[in-house]
Amino acid sequence: MTKSRIVCFILIAAFLCGCVGQQARPSSNPAYPKAKGITRIVQYNVGVFSKEIENSIPMVAAMMKEIGADALSLNELDSCNTRHPNNQLADLADAMGKWEYQFGRAMPYREGAYGVGVAVPEDILDSFNIPLPQGNGSEPRACMVVETAEYVLASTHLDYRDEPSMVIQAETINEVLASRYSGSKKPVFLAGDMNSTPTSAVLKELEKKWEVISCRKNTYSAENPHECIDFILVLKNGPKIKVIGSEVPVEFAGGEVTVASDHLPIFVDVKL
Repeated sequence: MTKSRIVCFILIAAFLCGCVGQQARPSSNPAYPKAKGITRIVQYNVGVFSKEIENSIPMVAAMMKEIGADALSLNELDSCNTRHPNNQLADLADAMGKWEYQFGRAMPYREGAYGVGVAVPEDILDSFNIPLPQGNGSEPRACMVVETAEYVLASTHLDYRDEPSMVIQAETINEVLASRYSGSKKPVFLAGDMNSTPTSAVLKELEKKWEVISCRKNTYSAENPHECIDFILVLKNGPKIKVIGSEVPVEFAGGEVTVASDHLPIFVDVKL
């Protein structure tokens, strides 16, 4: 085989491997089909995987595989504390098929930690955690940021007790991420339980720098959905993406949303 043919073969093989990788997580749920070449980003407050049953990690992993999730923003995670001695995000990432993950510590809790996290199937190239200002009587909060080869995904969970404090938390997210990624060639996504409705002061603050790309369907509570408080956004001054659709999935063969968590998951399909 000539050198040119070898090079050609390698390039073709690499191209095919890349295509296979893009199609490795199709949706098996006919209610939520996913087109080829689409990235499905999911935001899910999992309620420390124990709001309704003792351990919903296997159920949540099965549900996320079923809808072909490509990236997960997860809130309310325990890490190595006396309530849950395991690292819950690590267990979920392992159940997804040995995904990569980063846990963002919001506060120390019961001899361990409590916070948010991101899990993705590809390599994590960079990551950092943003401690958010703590308001009067509120819990410490954080924003975990992960960068992959194709995009940046930040996961957060804002306070719920004091709206002025929540606005300050949103301002901090805007300041740090808009400044850091103002010239990014990759799209930057922010997902989280904002504990705020679409018309709130918190969302108005976030929308100074971000565009909400998730649907406005209610995500809380799972048993009686009556509030839209979980969102996925994209940084306005980043590269253009195409939003294909968004949904709050409630129909699963491999799990039951009313027992997996007290929130419903929400996803956005994007063409990067």
